[in-house]
Amino acid sequence: MVDLATRKLPLAGRHGGSSIVRLTPAAPASRISLRAPADSIGGLSQALGLQLPTRPKTSTSANGRHALWLGPDEWLVIDENGAELVGLAASSGALHSATDVSHRNTAVIVSGSGAEATLAAGCSQDLSLNAFPAGACSRTLYGKAEVVVLRLDEETFRVEVWRSFSDYVFGLLAEGAEDAENTFSPAGRR
Repeated sequence: MVDLATRKLPLAGRHGGSSIVRLTPAAPASRISLRAPADSIGGLSQALGLQLPTRPKTSTSANGRHALWLGPDEWLVIDENGAELVGLAASSGALHSATDVSHRNTAVIVSGSGAEATLAAGCSQDLSLNAFPAGACSRTLYGKAEVVVLRLDEETFRVEVWRSFSDYVFGLLAEGAEDAENTFSPAGRR
């Protein structure tokens, strides 16, 4: 596993947002891309300490760990405390494939009353609270970059992105935050 404590974060020192949305680079986290057949879900869930979701657009969270459904046999598992997820999955004894992608991904937290509008500036997917409630997740595009979006609560999203696209996505999010402010805040209305 990559030493997350010493690796330079790609968005270190970046700040963005507006009066109605805040963009914050997420703290380092460990991540695995997990693939497994249906009969392995129980053992993997027990080993990882949270139930792997089995329905599209859903996630589960417990103690700083998130499991995001990406496909019928595919999950992104994120641990905000840096746990050794490959080892935990291996301890299940269940058939699976777990690849450490901690070095590949980073994340941006998008929060505030303008968070949804900020994401809508670069994503055609309906991220409204009715269509995309707290706990919903999806692999989608933001601009021209593949991202995984997780709605943490009514006004907070976690946007997972490959490190190599993080500057691009952060810049688009910053522009989206300005647009959201100009459209929705009292000071921005003309």
